[in-house]
Amino acid sequence: MVVTGCSQCIKYMLFFFNFIFWLAGGVILGVALWLRHDSQTSNLLMLQFEGNQAPGTFYVSVYVLIAIGALMMFVGFLGCYGAIQESQCLLGTFFTCLVILFACEVAAGLWGFINKDTISTELINFYDTAYIKAVDPVGTESKQAATKILEVFHETLECCGKGDNNELFKAAQTSLCPKMTNPIDLLITQSCHTKLRNLFTEKLHVIGLAALVIAVIMVFEMIFTMVLCCAIRNTPAY
Repeated sequence: MVVTGCSQCIKYMLFFFNFIFWLAGGVILGVALWLRHDSQTSNLLMLQFEGNQAPGTFYVSVYVLIAIGALMMFVGFLGCYGAIQESQCLLGTFFTCLVILFACEVAAGLWGFINKDTISTELINFYDTAYIKAVDPVGTESKQAATKILEVFHETLECCGKGDNNELFKAAQTSLCPKMTNPIDLLITQSCHTKLRNLFTEKLHVIGLAALVIAVIMVFEMIFTMVLCCAIRNTPAY
């Protein structure tokens, strides 16, 4: 059977939206892989101090994004093929997968909104633990390890300190803070707390914008899929 008229127009529109959805899945997968291998985040999240690994909440979220991107590409292909073949079975399967994905996206969005500051807060606490040891005037093996941890933070984010400028920090500032690359050779003193919050806030904005666009596409796809299924069911077989 072949749908005609408006139903055929909806068929090709559904194919188009599914192709966009498939591309969006590829974009999500690409962004997730970029976040996983981004030099700033990977340098910080691979650190260890006194047997404690830097918080891994961010990487857990990235792995979830990788899985979602791969699943979106599969579902998008299923929708494209189902629309071209005018198969109620494939379109029904596609619609079910789409509803599940939409529910998961809403749940993930709510979780992300509630815990939007968790990743930066965990990493700030990790930084503060090393910071306390690094500014300790008593030279110990633990202090040397903490100083190396801070060096990675400072060089990666181009920051130094917590912004409180206490006396212990001022005494160790020259050795801890990286220098600006200019003839004056001034020390960088921007707060690492601010830098860490901005680092993950910027990345969350990218993810949030992508999720919003995909959610709108999914709503249109669900509507077109239901209309096309009804049209196929009502089309007489020749």
